[in-house]
Amino acid sequence: MSSTSSLKAFMNEYKMLVEEELDRYVQRLEAPPIIKEAMTYSLQAGGKRIRPVLLFATIQAFNKDPKKGLPVACALEMIHTYSLIHDDLPSMDDDDLRRGKPTNHKVFGEAYAILAGDALLTNSFQIITEIGELPPRVLLKLLNELSKAAGPEGMVGGQVADIEGENKQLTVENLEYIHIHKTGKLLAYSVIAGAIIAEAYQEDIENLKEFAYHIGLAFQIQDDILDIEGSQEKIGKPIGSDEAKFKSTYPALLTLEGAKEKLYYHLSKGNEVLDRLEIQSEYLQQIAYLIANRDH
Repeated sequence: MSSTSSLKAFMNEYKMLVEEELDRYVQRLEAPPIIKEAMTYSLQAGGKRIRPVLLFATIQAFNKDPKKGLPVACALEMIHTYSLIHDDLPSMDDDDLRRGKPTNHKVFGEAYAILAGDALLTNSFQIITEIGELPPRVLLKLLNELSKAAGPEGMVGGQVADIEGENKQLTVENLEYIHIHKTGKLLAYSVIAGAIIAEAYQEDIENLKEFAYHIGLAFQIQDDILDIEGSQEKIGKPIGSDEAKFKSTYPALLTLEGAKEKLYYHLSKGNEVLDRLEIQSEYLQQIAYLIANRDH
């Protein structure tokens, strides 16, 4: 099997595991059926499951069983999904489509969409506290890092900066701050959590944080590029939506060609970090390449 085929099989296997487990987590909740339906609607709306796959690939890189990360991968995907539900609300980005389907509030109404997001966020922490196979010190570290990545120092802080930056001419530094916090911190958590679960040395964790920083920015730059060059059919939302909302993007600030140069700069820097590590980083390198070259 070629390395590309091997990665594809790995991604498909663990993507399926996450989706099955996510459904089980929601269905076992003693909660009103409508909120479980709203949670499931967005959790099962598709997507690449990049964050869980990065987590599994990091554990695998340290020769540990990737399945040890399944509960954390599900918790991570719940937080990511909550952020998308809230991001789509009329008071935020006011989007009608997500991954080619009507957004949560278009189907269930704003109140249930907000509550579905709240439920996913809070349930994610419960899932981690109930992992019996990991030592308490590992669980505490996972919870601490997740709180920072998802909260005011991470994703929420990035969302605030994004709102404040609307209808303003931002600098590349301003834009980088938004993307590092709004998207990059949670993406980076995938890698950091994988290393924590694998009980990696702190030096390796710090190096992987640097790798994740570059990959997180590459992910968002490609997002900005796809908003110009992508197809609505593949990305599941209207092309040019950022421009229509007067949002600063990498192509707007650097030109499309400049954005692509910045993208491959971060991809290259990320790979340089992996080259310093004595781990089986082939899958991580390939996933980084896929992030930078995806078409949706």
